[in-house]
Amino acid sequence: MTKRIETGSPLKALTRRDFLVSSATTAAMFIAARKLFPSGAYAATSAPEVTGAKLGFIALTDAAPLIVAKEKGFFEKHGMPDVEVLKQASWGATRDNLVLGGAANGIDGAHILTPMPYLMHTGKVTQNNQPLPMAIVARLNYDCQGISVAQEYAETGVTLDSSKLKEAFAKKKAEGKDVKVAMTFPGGTHDLWIRYWLAAGGIDPDKDVSTIVVPPPQMVANMKVGNMDAFCVGEPWNEQLVHQGIGFTAATTGELWKGHPEKTFGLRADFIEKNPNAVKAMLMAVMEAQQWCDAMENKEEMSAILGKRQWFNVPPADIIGRLKGDINYGNGRVATGTDLYMKFWKGGVSYPFRSHESWFLAENIRWGKFAPDTDIKALVGQVNREDLWREAAKELGVAEADIPASASRGPETFFDGKVFDPENPSAYLESLSIKVAS
Repeated sequence: MTKRIETGSPLKALTRRDFLVSSATTAAMFIAARKLFPSGAYAATSAPEVTGAKLGFIALTDAAPLIVAKEKGFFEKHGMPDVEVLKQASWGATRDNLVLGGAANGIDGAHILTPMPYLMHTGKVTQNNQPLPMAIVARLNYDCQGISVAQEYAETGVTLDSSKLKEAFAKKKAEGKDVKVAMTFPGGTHDLWIRYWLAAGGIDPDKDVSTIVVPPPQMVANMKVGNMDAFCVGEPWNEQLVHQGIGFTAATTGELWKGHPEKTFGLRADFIEKNPNAVKAMLMAVMEAQQWCDAMENKEEMSAILGKRQWFNVPPADIIGRLKGDINYGNGRVATGTDLYMKFWKGGVSYPFRSHESWFLAENIRWGKFAPDTDIKALVGQVNREDLWREAAKELGVAEADIPASASRGPETFFDGKVFDPENPSAYLESLSIKVAS
């Protein structure tokens, strides 16, 4: 049973004198704000309805836009000095705290796996299947997740082609042992990446292995004690695994689908309805942080920030390599200066393409999380708020060239030659040989 904590106190009667004093104070604040930020949020937009919000994050490098927006004062710059960026123990905890909401000691929004707002909006992953209206207002990053494998499989030579694990997995099962593959949340991005990778190599993720859920910061420790054979997670945990000599990275997700969407900035829909100006202010702060994060000259400082105790509590050395595109796979392969680094801004990264979310929904239909007759376009229309992104970008002064003309990026091609056309998801699903959906 969920315990709800009611807060608040009786409202004091507002006299005319109170109103006049309050109005004069508010006016003085705005005058001061305009002097401080002559070209900032106060000069161009209505003031935020609130000065703060509670935003969750998981210790993953792709949470950087929220963390940097806090550390670098971007939230404050846009009139939101009281935004809290709060560490969550797992994606399940993120979900539960979003259900609670900020007013009930939960959170108002979060750095979140892109499919999760859809799973919550439809009640697929909430208690008693109670839908929680959610919205996606920005994409936080592209690429740079990893699929890592335990050291015992190094001799298979497995890399992007997972079929090299098929015989080894079958042998282990024949010996009466369970083959465990870990991801971070059922139906989330990491679940979908590792399923795609396995299935492309002829390994059925529902029949040939057991999938388990492990929070990102616990992946390395669990593989160290032999609790799993492979996992998919974001950084810095794949790189830390390699540094500790426990396993190796078979492939990065950018090798599966180059320039793929990953995390999202998600908010409760009711928070948006009550605080549209605050949402715009937070979006502008996050966009500025994404631009900062994208600059290669900021990667060292970014790694130092993320490594701090209150954020990730890991050595910056576990973060910096893959941020810059330098990948030590841990199995003898080393690649430097690649374009597989995490992207935060250039190329429309921050914009939440509806076509991308259509693919995530199609994959969740593939694996039985949504019914085969799900109206993908209609559901995306309910959750995706790219209109809010466009408003914030325009107000921030984002160059026209950096604002996508269309909500669709068009057909996407994957490493195995499969093509997803957002105008025809059914054709894509029919082309896949291993799937749950009929």
